[in-house]
Amino acid sequence: MEDMEEESSGLNDDHNHNYCENRASGQVHFLRTELSNEPQTLPIFPVLGTRDVAAQENHTKICSSSSSGSKFVDSDSNSVNSETSETDSASPASIAGKLTLNSASKFLMNAMTEEDYRTTYWPNLEKAIDHLLIQNPMDHISISYEQIYSYVYKCVCQQHSELLYKDLMLKITTHLQQVSSDLQIVPPGNFIEHFNIALTQYTDALQCIVPVFIYMNKFYIETKLNRHLREDLMKLFTDHVAEKHVNTLIPLLLEAHSMPFQVRPSTMASVVKGLYTLRPDWAHLAPALFSGFIPQINPPTVESQLSDYAAHDQKLQMELSQNGFPRGDQSRKRASEESA
Repeated sequence: MEDMEEESSGLNDDHNHNYCENRASGQVHFLRTELSNEPQTLPIFPVLGTRDVAAQENHTKICSSSSSGSKFVDSDSNSVNSETSETDSASPASIAGKLTLNSASKFLMNAMTEEDYRTTYWPNLEKAIDHLLIQNPMDHISISYEQIYSYVYKCVCQQHSELLYKDLMLKITTHLQQVSSDLQIVPPGNFIEHFNIALTQYTDALQCIVPVFIYMNKFYIETKLNRHLREDLMKLFTDHVAEKHVNTLIPLLLEAHSMPFQVRPSTMASVVKGLYTLRPDWAHLAPALFSGFIPQINPPTVESQLSDYAAHDQKLQMELSQNGFPRGDQSRKRASEESA
């Protein structure tokens, strides 16, 4: 009984009652089969790679010794450690230096020179801006806004924001100077209509230009200039178009306002509101005109001036009746009401 316990002491039993002896003590497994209770010996043929063979051969070598005694070192672990020793021995400073050099080299390879900007990026942006400024609302022009935004993004990232801003302002200034020159030869009878077309077309173009240049606006104009791109572009229209023609435009608007439907009401409203948006102080040039389209232009009502307000309303009614707007039959409360 004791002999059996001694023999079984070298065996390991798993949960399926398969007995396997340690590989180091014979390399033999004893497996219990389903048909027999007798254990069967199955030899194990390990498949060793080149690395494993070398590891086993080197495992028995003595690698180092000292005065206090000999030391046995596992060659396989040494080989693994030797592969990672270079990486482990590298200091954080050297790794950071390599990353910095790699990033700098990539940045230099992708760097945009001023010549690249002038020959590649700005010509494409200029062409897109031309299409946006002169397009007819009825015409369909295919423009890749994604590509325009990508060009603007690259120019800003490559430190060409100031150059891009100056080119954009110069381009739009040149366009507005041409618009102003075209308005100078327009007959007075068509001037209000042509001015409205120029203003509407420009504001519609800004609805496309400002969004695609939003990256430049955010990281250059707002940050360094403390302004907004749309405000700067609207100021260009004020300086180069509206201000040069306001003295001609206001008298024509007053004349059209005194003669109903000489100019379409929608056109009148668009021009007057546009002028007020460009420069609110222009409302003082014609308060009666602007108060008809812009609320709260006139000062608040004062009780002491109620008689003046009534006289003004009576005058307006007289002017309307003289211009062909009858007041109707005033003998009845309702003109369409029939007597019972």
